[in-house]
Parts: sequence; structure tokens; C-alpha cells
Amino acid sequence: MSEITITLPDKSTRSYAAGITPLEIAESIGPRLAQDTVAASINGALSDANVSITSDASVSLYTGSSDEGHEVLLHSTAHLMAQAVKSLWPKSQVTIGPAIENRFYYDFDIDGTFSPEDLEKIENKMRELSKANLPVSRQKLSRNEAIKLFKGMGEDYKVEIIEQIDSADNISAYSQGDFIDLCRGPHVPSTGKIKHFKLLSSSGAYWRGDEKNKMLQRIYGTVFSTKKELKEYLIFLEEAKKRDHRKLGKELEIYTFDDEVGPGLPLWLPNGGIIIDELEALAKEVETRHGYQRVRTPHLSKGDLYKKSGHLDLYKDSMFPAMDVDGIEYYVKPMNCPHHHKIYDASPKSYRDLPFRISEYGTCYRYEKSGQLFGLMRVRSMQMNDAHIYCSHEDFEAEFMDVCQMYLEYFDIFGIDKYEMRLSLHDPAALGKKYIDEPELWNQTEDVVRNALKNGGINFVEIPGEAAFYGPKIDVQVWSAIGKEFTLATNQVDFAIPKRFNLTYTDENGSEQTPLCIHRAPLSTHERFIGFLIEHYGGDFPLWLSPIQVIILPVSEKTHTYATSVQSKFKAAGIRVKMDDRPEKIGAKIRQAELNKIPVMAIVGKKEAEQNTVSTRRRFIGDQGAIKTDQLLKNIISEIKQRSLPHRES
Repeated sequence: MSEITITLPDKSTRSYAAGITPLEIAESIGPRLAQDTVAASINGALSDANVSITSDASVSLYTGSSDEGHEVLLHSTAHLMAQAVKSLWPKSQVTIGPAIENRFYYDFDIDGTFSPEDLEKIENKMRELSKANLPVSRQKLSRNEAIKLFKGMGEDYKVEIIEQIDSADNISAYSQGDFIDLCRGPHVPSTGKIKHFKLLSSSGAYWRGDEKNKMLQRIYGTVFSTKKELKEYLIFLEEAKKRDHRKLGKELEIYTFDDEVGPGLPLWLPNGGIIIDELEALAKEVETRHGYQRVRTPHLSKGDLYKKSGHLDLYKDSMFPAMDVDGIEYYVKPMNCPHHHKIYDASPKSYRDLPFRISEYGTCYRYEKSGQLFGLMRVRSMQMNDAHIYCSHEDFEAEFMDVCQMYLEYFDIFGIDKYEMRLSLHDPAALGKKYIDEPELWNQTEDVVRNALKNGGINFVEIPGEAAFYGPKIDVQVWSAIGKEFTLATNQVDFAIPKRFNLTYTDENGSEQTPLCIHRAPLSTHERFIGFLIEHYGGDFPLWLSPIQVIILPVSEKTHTYATSVQSKFKAAGIRVKMDDRPEKIGAKIRQAELNKIPVMAIVGKKEAEQNTVSTRRRFIGDQGAIKTDQLLKNIISEIKQRSLPHRES
């Protein structure tokens, strides 16, 4: 048998007989590596670890602790779960089971729902299948072969999926024991590689996320390569559950939803209104400093405007249906952009007017399927921290970097330590379908953005196929204090729309030029950003952002008069203050203030009234002793002005 040369990641080479598998290569290096290997890459392509290599190749081996290996573990465990469900409920049908953010899920068509006891049964069956160490094998199928196979199994959903696949595409299926599933792979070489897993929850989910389709039963789970990693993740999930913005948003009376108003349409309660006011005040302050002018635009417009902008051609599925007004089609706006273009065009511009920066918290409406709605993170009505910058090509890099620096400024204010800038690029194959058909402009603009980021020393990763339809963009990912990832904001470049709207300016030579346009939203929408902040802070907002900043706690009714005077003094200074004058013991009042996550408690008794002081208690810090009322007020005002992060002493 002929020999082949395998090049490993450290550039070392080894010779093997043709037909060797990555798993066998791992065994030749060491038994521990072989034990931990779950997948491989061959010449840069992610692959099963048990595939034969017949010619010289570069090979990387992935354990379950690597990003690539963990993804394979997640997906393979979804298949293991599906096998267990089919074993326990033979008449059930399997649909789809992807990996998502350290978890996986699988949707099943089954009579009834899954109970916690059912999840335990499924988990036990999965352990049994894992111990059996069933080989996992891949087979290639033609489209017709795949349809025949899954139709014969009674898997109607799989048949529907296959029928939508291009007949020229290769189709693969993976089998383990008597279970077979449609999948591109790769997968672990055997079920014995899957050991440290946990089923987390179950819920209903519409087929393909469409409420018009049948309700399926979804099971979520997770898996890791070690027991320690699994334990740490389960602890993280418990903390995340405590911080869930849907739970805390209700408890802290920040927002609500109402069936008579409609799904995905949040109602901001007074506490939420305060947070919104503070965020808008911050944005106005920062944007004024950066040279923005504030504008206001209507909630709806004629359809012709969105035809001109391209939204009706490329974004209509995310828009609400048209309404008839005097025989003319109007739409509630999905974006503020077209309105801002019209504001730019309201008066002639010269190079002296550029850069022209305008901003607003504009309300937009987007049709999200009911199955995709999620608290404040996926809604149908949103107030967007939107702005547009119209500039020359010469000014573009400086303006683009100024926006990026604004992001960093906000991250510092909110204590966002971990973030990632993602340069989203177009897919050349989707020009004219998903993207405006201007290949040369796409390449030029992407190069300009890429160079601007490099010149500005900003770390970024490139993501193909995720650009806006009119140009490349920066998508900003942030991580909360406990490490939960959120998609927060965007910074987009538009090279096409200014031409569509015939936007021009006169240059130094008196010639008409087309400006570039930068779309930016550093603070995202109120909905998404406040949802993030609730979880980031665990409901313990910094003093400047807290709906109630100070609560006055009189020890007894005898001190109500003094407590009221303290409250009045704080109110006069613009502090959001309340008084708990309930006939309760002081311990009960403190506990309630803690539950309400109020940053500062000012306790007043007879002694404090006599000495014109208050005994202060700070959340997470505890008792700070007596302090003159005026001094406490001074400290609080200073902390608010500085927008200090939570839990810091003044």
C-alpha cells in the first residue's frame, strides 16, 4: 500500500499508509489525544475523524474543548437525543436539531408535551446509548435516494427539507445503531465520545418558526468535553436565569406586554420610561459633542419611498403590510434611513456643509414571526438610536473611526469589557438578489472599511454574507458581566442609496458629487439595549440610571416629618427619591429596598433628626454610618454626574 505525507499544524510531517483516518493519526501520537479527538480538518475543511485520507494532506485534530470540536459535540449530542426520543416514542418524527451558543436543540412532532420526568427518561436513554459506544457512519445519497429513504421511515419533515435541496447538491445522512438522520455533519466517530451532557428544558416551537405551521416540541440540552466544564456552564445558566430580563423586567416594573396591544409591542412602565430618558440624555450629550444635529421623522410613509430605497424589493418580508390611505399605499417605517435621506435633500449642500450628521431615536416597526419574538430582544416595535453621516470619500475614514470610537466610549460608561467588531461582507453569488448589484463598489467599499479598521487599530473579524443589502457593516457583539453574548449595535456603510435618492453636494470646484452615507446605532434600540443592561447589571443599575436612586427609611412615625424634609431636599436637587412610610419595622423596609435593588438607603431615626444626618446603606456595600444630609446629597450628585458604574462608593 502506498504511503502519504500528513502535515500537522506545527508544520511537522508524518508518513502513513494511504487510507489512514484522523482518529488513527491521533492514536499514533498518543492514546489521550485519540480519546479526546472528536473531529478533524483535512486541507482546511472540517471533517469526520473516521474518514479515510488517500493522498497527501494537512490535518488538524480537534478535541471537544476546541471551538470546532465543541460544535461537533453539540450537534452529535442533538442526534443522540433524537435517537433516544425515537427509541422511547417510536411514532414521533424528528425535524431539525442545530447547535446554538453552547447548547443544542431538537424539534419533535409528538402527541402531547415533554414533562420533566420525560426529559429524565430521555437523558437516561442517552447515557445508555453513549455507553454502547455505537459507531457513527456517514453515507452519501442522491436526492431521490434520500427522499425514498426518509419517506419509507415516515419522516415527513425530512422529506420536506430534502425536496427543497437543489437536486445537484450532495446529500448525506448519519447513522448510529438503528437510528439514521439527515445531516451534513461532521459528527463524532462513536457515541462513546459523548459523555458529559444535560437536558435543560422543553418548550413548544412552530415548524420553521411560522405560527401557521404545526406546533412541535423542542428540547434544549448542552454538552461539554469534561464534567468540570459542564458544571461551570450549568452554574452560568442558573445565574443567567436569575438575570433574565424577562423576569427582572417584570419584578422591577420596567416594561410589560399586553395581549390586547399585541405581541412584540412593549409597554414601557414609569421605571422603564426613566431609563429611556436617561439613555436619551446620554446619547444627546455624546452626539452633540460629536457634531450631530437631532431630527424627528414620522412613523409611516408612502410606499414609493421604500420602493426608492430598495426596502420593498429586498426587505419586504420584514415589513408590515401596506395600509390604504386615500387610495395610496402607506407603510409603517422599518428603518429611519429613507426619512433621513429626505432631510439631507431638503436643502442644497456644498462641501462646507459636510460631514452632515443627523440623529434621532426613531420608532421603527418590523414584522417578526410570533415564534421568533423574545422579550425585549426580538420585538415588532422599537426605538432606535439611529444616525446618518453624509460625507465625502476623503472624510469617510475619519468619520467611520469617530463612530467606532463612540462605541468604545459607551462601552466604558456601561462597563462592557468584552466586545467584538465583526466586519460583515457581501456574498458575490447573491448580487441582485440579497444585495445591490454593484460588484465594483462592493469591493471598493469593503476595502475602505477594512483599511479604516486596521489604521484605527481596532480588532475585528470578517463575516462573509452578512452585509446589509446596500453596503458592508460592522456588527458589534458584546458580552454581559456573566459572559452572555448579545448582538448589540451596527455601523453600516451605504454607497448605493445616496445615488438612488440623487443626493449630491457641490465640491470645491463647483462640481456635483455623491456623498457616502454611514448608518450607525451605537446604543442599538431601547428594547434590545435595556434588555441587555438588565441582564448585564442583574437589575442593579448604576446610580445615574436607577429608576429610584434613593429611598428614605424612617425608623418610626415620629421621624416622618424629618424624613419628609430630607425627601423634599433630595427632590429639589433632581434626585429620584421615595420614602417608605409603611408602619413596618426598619428591618422589613431594608429587605424590601434590597429586593427593589435601590442603590442608596437613607435611614432616619430620632438621633439622625436631631443631628441633621442620615444613616446610609449602599447596596452590595452595606452600612456606611451616619453622614450629614447635605454631604450625602453632594456625594450622590457627584456620582450621578460622573455616571459611575454600579456598586462603587462615592
